[in-house]
Amino acid sequence: MTDQIQRFLFDNTNVRGEVVSLQQAYAEVVERHDYPPAVTRQLGELLSAVALLTETIKLNGTMSIEVRGKGALSLLMAESNPGGELRAIAQLDENAAIPDENAGFAELLGEGQITITLDPDEGRRYQGIVTLEQDNLAGCLEDYFSRSEQLPTRLWLAADDQRCAGVMLQRLPDESLNQDEDAWERMVHLTDTLKNDELLSLEHHELLHRLFHEEQVRVFDPKALHFSCNCSRERIASALLTLGEEELRDILAEQGGIATQCHFCNTRYEFTAAEVDAMLEDPSAEPPTVH
Repeated sequence: MTDQIQRFLFDNTNVRGEVVSLQQAYAEVVERHDYPPAVTRQLGELLSAVALLTETIKLNGTMSIEVRGKGALSLLMAESNPGGELRAIAQLDENAAIPDENAGFAELLGEGQITITLDPDEGRRYQGIVTLEQDNLAGCLEDYFSRSEQLPTRLWLAADDQRCAGVMLQRLPDESLNQDEDAWERMVHLTDTLKNDELLSLEHHELLHRLFHEEQVRVFDPKALHFSCNCSRERIASALLTLGEEELRDILAEQGGIATQCHFCNTRYEFTAAEVDAMLEDPSAEPPTVH
């Protein structure tokens, strides 16, 4: 199975869809951290979801989905962009017990909210928020679309310890495209028959044939996806400066330098006292490159 996303639509209807499958990108996300199995699966579902949602909008920039809860799992976050770059992270409450391997979304997160952020390269940032009121991630994201976008949307997400995948259907508002009044209900009903193991194991053309072999489906060329982290020494330096001079001086006095790492990819960055001094004197200057 290759890491890819593929668009499809149903002729003479206003129903469109996307199907995504991830293996290598998913592995690169989870192998950098020691997540419990239940958390890994939820992260896989989120990774599939952010890829699906990014592909449905026209955005030159980054989309992120952040899920915050009050349970043992305090944070799930995934980012994607039109270039097919994905990254994701999870955070556990340090004081909570390690979750049972069969724990589900609602049990892991408890009360909380999902924040979807569109951060364009040019223009204003947009955020939408919805509370966690469903038992799974797909249901919560469907709530978001129902409340924020008024765009009927259904998602089917699945993940195991090696693969994650998802399908999304949307009904577009343009009724002039629709010559089949029952299309939306029928396509949703057909996709509801999909089992998790089929979603995770079938190639896209097999999956679509399995579901919609009696429908007129138009399938577009697949798009490759991959793990990528956009961290850099410059970005980390900028983040450090937000701590303020007093706190940075305190760290230097205690440790003699500053060492930190990217939460997403675990790349380690180190700054000497002289480098931090230079950053504080001229925040706009690029930090020295380590050779």
